[in-house]
Amino acid sequence: MRKLTLLALLALASPALAESITKDSVLGTTMQEVQASLTAMGYEVRKAEMEDGQIEVYIVRDGKMGEVYVNPQTGAVTTLKMK
Repeated sequence: MRKLTLLALLALASPALAESITKDSVLGTTMQEVQASLTAMGYEVRKAEMEDGQIEVYIVRDGKMGEVYVNPQTGAVTTLKMK
């Protein structure tokens, strides 16, 4: 009974664990760190590459697509475009 209650609580809490990206987010200074951070936040990473000195990542969550640009020196989000 106790295990069932714990599983039920975890199942209900899981959607609430997903975080949203903001301009204040710090995701990491390498492409791998940024991808890991986004995955941990509940995003599916579709593509990641370096573009114009920034880490550019294409993401999807809840059917919404977006692009995140991260400064590799600070790890901070510089641009966020959600569609």
